[in-house]
Amino acid sequence: MSSTGWFETVAEAQRRAEKRLPRSVYKALLAGSERGLTYEDNIAAFSELGFAPHVAGGPAERSLATSVMGVDLALPVIISPTGVQAVHPEGEVAVARAAAARGTAIGLSSFGSSSIEDVVAANPNTFFQIYWSGGRDTIEQRFERARAAGAKGVIATLDWTFSHGRDWGSPTIPEALTPRAMMSFAPEVIRKPRWLLDFVRSGALPDLTTPNMGAPGQKGPTFFGAYGEWMTTPPPSWEDIAWMREAWGGPFMLKGICRVDDARRAVDAGVTAISVSTHGGNNLDGIPGAIRMLPGIAEAVGDEVEVVFDSGIRRGGDVVKALALGARAVMIGRAYLWGLAANGQAGVENVLDILSGGISSALLGLGKASVHDLTPDDVLVPEGFTRTLGAVPA
Repeated sequence: MSSTGWFETVAEAQRRAEKRLPRSVYKALLAGSERGLTYEDNIAAFSELGFAPHVAGGPAERSLATSVMGVDLALPVIISPTGVQAVHPEGEVAVARAAAARGTAIGLSSFGSSSIEDVVAANPNTFFQIYWSGGRDTIEQRFERARAAGAKGVIATLDWTFSHGRDWGSPTIPEALTPRAMMSFAPEVIRKPRWLLDFVRSGALPDLTTPNMGAPGQKGPTFFGAYGEWMTTPPPSWEDIAWMREAWGGPFMLKGICRVDDARRAVDAGVTAISVSTHGGNNLDGIPGAIRMLPGIAEAVGDEVEVVFDSGIRRGGDVVKALALGARAVMIGRAYLWGLAANGQAGVENVLDILSGGISSALLGLGKASVHDLTPDDVLVPEGFTRTLGAVPA
């Protein structure tokens, strides 16, 4: 390990995160539901894809710049929204600063540990992520707060089935850090003194509340309080999604698309962008890896909406494969959380640099001057690789 904390791969960031974090915190990041079939396939599927490189005639310089929902990005990688964090004392604020330093945007979860106001102050290019939770009046209040804070767009995440069991065991998450809860976690924490020291130096223990889920002027509920509201809210209809898009009145992404027919309905609902995502394997187990579904969905919607990809990105080559198969940009979750655990803001910047370098290297090998020049011909897709769900028979 270098004296600066630098690491050369996302895999090394994960190893350092596991060494640094208490066991329950690390297991919460690893997550995955039930057997972990989708979690595993999200990653394994990328290894089935190959590249078709050139050896001469390539460009001397390469452009990684793109845009999503009207926001210019220096690289086609966006921070995906993730829930309550006990990873690092600065949480999403440190992540937002890292994203700003590398010229990209952050998605802030409504279940996040930092307020929308603090995150936008750290990175003006913030998308506010929201769930269908609490009904229309409550959602309008959250939209108004995000709008007042300066959020550039909304990400609506709807792909959740409240799967609980994990074959390798779920982490214990307390309702609040009461003295009794702290005593029960003491054996884990005492083995990870650096993690504890970071929080002691910050002057605060991990905050398990959700500041963006509270009513105006009120303290946010605990994670489980917010989770309970979400679980007891009836699922939205496609009319509700169209209402959300209209109520927000600006750039609007629908996250969690796995089927062609759902992608087409999202277009009809008037969304700006869709994210092809399996919720990182934390949703219904048995969904194919997201990259397998991307080509069919991208073909079905064409240029009618922007297509973003999310699930399983671990290296720059993965980003390039997703872009070649139809995505405009990708979102990362676990990768940046491991960087945050390994080295705070600098660790998140490190992860973004790893991905940026890998994208540039792949573009060089493929003889491309820009991420916008990538096509399916740049990727070797084995027979039977893709899964086109919900397609209307010809």
